[in-house]
Amino acid sequence: MAHDHQGPARYNRAFAIGVALNAGYIAVEAGFGFVIGSLALLADAGHNLSDVLGLLLAWGGSYLSQRRPTRRFTYGWRKSSILAALMNAILLLVAMGGIAGEAIRRFNTPSPVAGATIIIVSAIGVVINTATAL
Repeated sequence: MAHDHQGPARYNRAFAIGVALNAGYIAVEAGFGFVIGSLALLADAGHNLSDVLGLLLAWGGSYLSQRRPTRRFTYGWRKSSILAALMNAILLLVAMGGIAGEAIRRFNTPSPVAGATIIIVSAIGVVINTATAL
């Protein structure tokens, strides 16, 4: 029974596609969020930005963890993937803080939003996230 493990080149391609798709979507989502004044779209754009940065950190951590041990780093760089996960958690906390601050500010000055635009942009996000996951 053979196990077919894909090589690093395939993972690099998957990371690159995931980052490109999500970065493009962030620009669209943030643009519409600013234009229509939607905190929901801006918050999700911030969350997606942290996801893209998390993907980049994971990609870098994966690359570094495969480096050979040296005289100085006798176990190699294997712990870099753990540090990448820590940095990702910190990024999520920062994004959450920004979203919470803006949400609290908007309690004092609520404004109507374009629901149809939010639904369409969010549906595009579902398609992009599904493509990235696949």
